[in-house]
Amino acid sequence: MKTSLFALLALCLSAVVHMPLQAHEFWIAPVTAPLTVGSTARLKLLVGEQFTGELVGWSKPQTAQLRLISKAGVKDISSQVPGTAVADLPITLSAAGVHLVAFESQSHFISLSADSFHAYLHEEGLDFIKARREAQGTAQKPGRERYRRFVKTLLDVGEPAAAGAAPVAQASAVDATHASRVGQQLELIPLANPFRLPAGNALAVQVLFEGQPLAGALLKAWYKTDGQSPSGQLLTIRATTGADGIATVNLPYAGPWMVSVVHMVAAVNVKDTEWDSLWGNLSFVLPGN
Repeated sequence: MKTSLFALLALCLSAVVHMPLQAHEFWIAPVTAPLTVGSTARLKLLVGEQFTGELVGWSKPQTAQLRLISKAGVKDISSQVPGTAVADLPITLSAAGVHLVAFESQSHFISLSADSFHAYLHEEGLDFIKARREAQGTAQKPGRERYRRFVKTLLDVGEPAAAGAAPVAQASAVDATHASRVGQQLELIPLANPFRLPAGNALAVQVLFEGQPLAGALLKAWYKTDGQSPSGQLLTIRATTGADGIATVNLPYAGPWMVSVVHMVAAVNVKDTEWDSLWGNLSFVLPGN
């Protein structure tokens, strides 16, 4: 059984490197189970598309940095990631309030045919890269890129219930952990606490590239429950950031959400690679009304 699991995880890790079109979103599965102080969140990495993913094992070879942020401060938990892949990563929660887990991957390289590369650019709102390739006379050449993942998930941790009491509601204390800047090269920052935002409200998200607001970025918000949204279809909401790097998306349903963005710049001093692509992701669970 252990051998089969590791073989599966190895295959999924290979998919991360070799299938950015067929399975290009990469996220930490939002934790839907109630969390209280002293409990353990078991985090899973997923790769896929349409907010449907396959398991990716946690392992040191793919991890550049992993941090846990709360009102208590920032804790580097990269050392908790094992050398060989595991299906999920347990994180013990020692305080009430919002916790932010921030993951950064190592770099990977890929080459795509010109047609596939341009289709991918269009899907992610990166047509300006295609225009540059046309201006450079390289539009018919393969697209060769180095890419990295910058992933966040939010956890809501409540106080444990007293003996014999009804289950406690999630922590209601106000804190700004959700909006923490952790210094990711491409970073998504929700400007309101999603756990205090009933379904049907709008959420403003700021996109930062190297610490500065990124204008003109295509932001996508994804929703699914039990495979489909209440309307019977996957819901994907798109918005473009303004000069302040902020885009606002309406979140009509309670449940797990994922927000994603992609940015690309010219690669510098990288052999056989013309472009650096950066993939940002944020996941959370929106409460009901």
